[in-house]
Amino acid sequence: MNPSLELQLKTLPSEPGVYRYYDKNDQLLYVGKAKNLKKRVLSYFNKNLPGYRIKIMVGKIVRIETTIVNSEYDALLLENNLIKEHRPFYNVLLKDDKTYPWICIKNESFPRIFLTRNVIKDGSEYYGPYAKVRPAKILLDTIKHIYKLRTCNLNLSPAKIAEGKYKVCLEYHIKNCEGPCEDLESKEDYDEKIDAIRGIIKGDFRKAKEYLVNQMMKMASNLKFEEAQTIKERLDILEDYQAKNTVVNPNIDDVDVFGMTSDEAAAYVNFFKIRNGNIIQSFTTEIKKILEETDEDIMEEALIEIRQKFSSDSKEVLLPFHLSVEIPNVKLIVPKVGDKKRIVELSEKNAKEYRLEKLKQVQIVDPERHTNRIMSEMQKLLRMPVEPRHIEGFDNSNIQGTNPVSACVVFKDGKPSKADYRIFHPKTVEGANDFATMEEVIYRRYKRMLDEGEHLPQLILIDGGKGQLSSAVKSLKLLGLYGKITIVGIAKRLEEIFFPEDSIPLYLDKKSETLKILQRVRDEAHRFGVKHHRTRRKNSTIKSELEEIPGVGGKTIELLLSKLKSVKRIKESSLETLEEILGKSKAKIVHDFFNNTNN
Repeated sequence: MNPSLELQLKTLPSEPGVYRYYDKNDQLLYVGKAKNLKKRVLSYFNKNLPGYRIKIMVGKIVRIETTIVNSEYDALLLENNLIKEHRPFYNVLLKDDKTYPWICIKNESFPRIFLTRNVIKDGSEYYGPYAKVRPAKILLDTIKHIYKLRTCNLNLSPAKIAEGKYKVCLEYHIKNCEGPCEDLESKEDYDEKIDAIRGIIKGDFRKAKEYLVNQMMKMASNLKFEEAQTIKERLDILEDYQAKNTVVNPNIDDVDVFGMTSDEAAAYVNFFKIRNGNIIQSFTTEIKKILEETDEDIMEEALIEIRQKFSSDSKEVLLPFHLSVEIPNVKLIVPKVGDKKRIVELSEKNAKEYRLEKLKQVQIVDPERHTNRIMSEMQKLLRMPVEPRHIEGFDNSNIQGTNPVSACVVFKDGKPSKADYRIFHPKTVEGANDFATMEEVIYRRYKRMLDEGEHLPQLILIDGGKGQLSSAVKSLKLLGLYGKITIVGIAKRLEEIFFPEDSIPLYLDKKSETLKILQRVRDEAHRFGVKHHRTRRKNSTIKSELEEIPGVGGKTIELLLSKLKSVKRIKESSLETLEEILGKSKAKIVHDFFNNTNN
């Protein structure tokens, strides 16, 4: 470490603030925030750093800058702004090159309402952005069905209208516009419609409904029943749109909701903006992990960034877990029960579905990356020292203790390697004793692999609970392999994952790729074992019938079955056919036996 950097570390302040790391070329490497700058920065220079990426970054640091602020929240805001401005190499970024559409209410007399991707600071109102264009278009079409608004770009100032500068166009004649250009619609009436439309966009349908009901009653009282029916149809359109919108408890008003799921490579954050019991906006994004950031770190960054992106000033934010940061005048709530808990779970479900969609795309486009990610996930979830590139699964098959077999299947990089499958016939066990059979088979399998110098698996999967697992562990201990190979058991009933010497099973997420691979290994071992058990049982039945023939031994039976394949074909064979296979004397014995039996 250079003396200048060492001096900076000794003189760091113990205040909340932002720190910045620079390399020898004065390039900004990383921006971070901290409650205590000294404690946080010194943690990076600890000898026991987690993760190789952090070690690489720390090795490049030659200069540190800090900025002290009043609170952790101020630090979070400053950090967010600096990251967006400078885009340091080692910071997570909510990268998004898309320009999302906004609904614009233009700052003009008799405002137009339209969809745009360009936000111009001219006093106009912008609502959004919308992560998808279609919902925004549906909303605009709904508004246009209900309200007659102008679409022209004329300057409808009071002076120009009074001068009679304009004439109504086709839109007026086809009844899409009320003709404000010729003063056929008052500004007060038009502004009342715009006010109701603001409510619809925000998810508040009350003013719009009141306006339409009042208009309908007014027409009906003036005996204009046709016009009243038209307004009634518009009211139906509005109610239909509201019904199709995602509705939660109407008491949940003006709330932001965040949900998250993550793996070793990235986090996936979903955001709902809820107004008047309606989800009026939904947005999900993927955030790549760079320095093994925690979920809490990423959620803090996403919370600030997404709320700024969607211009949210909600005073209540629902989260799936607690954050250490405090936001002035905003309640950060982790609901435990009720409708608020359910809406957070819905947000988390959206994040999980988004992750699965992304992973499926990666599996198609880059299968190697997909495999590497799954292997890394399995290593982490199963507490393994290495990735399970080579997995072996075992299952015993027998019916009432007869013809027992034990199957060993092999998976490499998460895929079956059928050429390496093996079947074992127990030699020292009699009857249906799963525990003893497992103990024998595990010993035989890995004793042979050790003797022949073969590569051992990183993971052994036993189909069964604690009993079968304990039996397998006994054999590994005898061979000196216990602790060198990860071994787990999987119980069918609740898909519990058992570890040796641990009474508490692991329950994996039902959609977890790790669980899916373990299930596939287990199911493949079961299928392979059952197949060979049935074959052995069938052969046993066939042989027992042929063994009833006096003077015919095992070698003769094997020869007949190898040539004719079944007892049925042996029975139906002519004496000449049997003589070609067995010779005259043996052929006559077999032929006479079946002819006498069938008579």
